[in-house]
Amino acid sequence: MTGAASWSLNEHDFHRLERVLQNFLYVSNARCALLVDRAGQLITTVGEAPEFDTTAFASLAAADFSANDQLAALIGETEFSSLFHQGERASMYLADVAKRLILVVLFDNRTTLGLVRLKVKSTVDELTAIVEELFARTRAEPARPRLESAFADEAEDEIDRLFGGL
Repeated sequence: MTGAASWSLNEHDFHRLERVLQNFLYVSNARCALLVDRAGQLITTVGEAPEFDTTAFASLAAADFSANDQLAALIGETEFSSLFHQGERASMYLADVAKRLILVVLFDNRTTLGLVRLKVKSTVDELTAIVEELFARTRAEPARPRLESAFADEAEDEIDRLFGGL
């Protein structure tokens, strides 16, 4: 999975992602948007607060997307970049973001699948640009020494000083 590399999200990045999602909800008239990583961790929820456990939902959404990747492979596709589930009163649309995150949109009869799909496209493009910037920044940051390693080096130096005269 491409999204398995480590990355960091600062407060500014978080607010940028939320602004994109809020704008999407405004133009699509969807109820709620969740951003989930491919491991099933919930990053953020924007819009109407769902009446369910969003942490468990995020995990299930990631598993759903992963299962559909396997189904795609079985029929000779490399992936399905989006999924749609329709219910009587509520529906959801899931879209891949930079092969690292999943945008989950919850909507009802206040909007249409066509409008959601149309607005998801530009939203995914905006989110992808932000996510790729995050990963590029993370790759460019110098590796910080681990505390344990720094402590071990310091302890080793101290031991050398103590027993160096023997």
